[in-house]
Amino acid sequence: MTYSAFEQFEIIRLIPIHPFGNLDISITNSTLFMALAVGVFYFLYISNIKTGFLVPERWQSVLEIVYQNVYNIIKDNLGKEGNKFFPFIFTLFMFIAIMNMFGVVPYAFSVTSHMVITFGLSLSIFLGCVILGLINFRSQFFAMFMPNGSPLGMAPFLVIVEIISFVARALSLGLRLAANITAGHLLLAIISGFAWTMLIAGGFTSVAAIFPIAILIFVTILEMAVALIQAYVFTLLTAIYINDAIHLH
Repeated sequence: MTYSAFEQFEIIRLIPIHPFGNLDISITNSTLFMALAVGVFYFLYISNIKTGFLVPERWQSVLEIVYQNVYNIIKDNLGKEGNKFFPFIFTLFMFIAIMNMFGVVPYAFSVTSHMVITFGLSLSIFLGCVILGLINFRSQFFAMFMPNGSPLGMAPFLVIVEIISFVARALSLGLRLAANITAGHLLLAIISGFAWTMLIAGGFTSVAAIFPIAILIFVTILEMAVALIQAYVFTLLTAIYINDAIHLH
């Protein structure tokens, strides 16, 4: 039986639910791990509220560092007006970071490796920013597609380019996250498969397996860093897009 590195991305129906013919709302491994991410976030949040020591413990220190970094993102990109978006952006960061970290755990499912999930998030954020911009500026919101000081003769070309660039946000935000997570997990699967093959081969090959195992440990640590960095980048870009909707550049 051959193993494919892509098997780790397969969506499995755990509880099939088909209430109306072709309508499929089954509980899958993707659903399960998203629910687990929400549960972990809730547990960390509640435990931090209940303890709240003046001298923070380990998990409280971690949450305070995350809290401060997200607050700095909002402060640097949105100013004081962005404080009302803090709960959303903080929750978004924690949700994505936890799901990314789940993917590093052996036999766990990496939700953010699926474009349908990350695109759903990015499209929702994109539409929310457009609606927010229209509410704040109405028809003036479309002025952002015409850079200040641009020659009038270049207006049609610049407007088309700006619209394409603006709409591409809905795709690029989710694509960047899914592509980075998928690439990293494929690399982990390939290296681990290679190391296991060397281990069971016997003889000198088994001893030489220490090298791919060392590489695997290094790549795993790197993937954990990438998981947090990608959550940070997704959150940072979200703050920048919200800034355009409330300040109209």
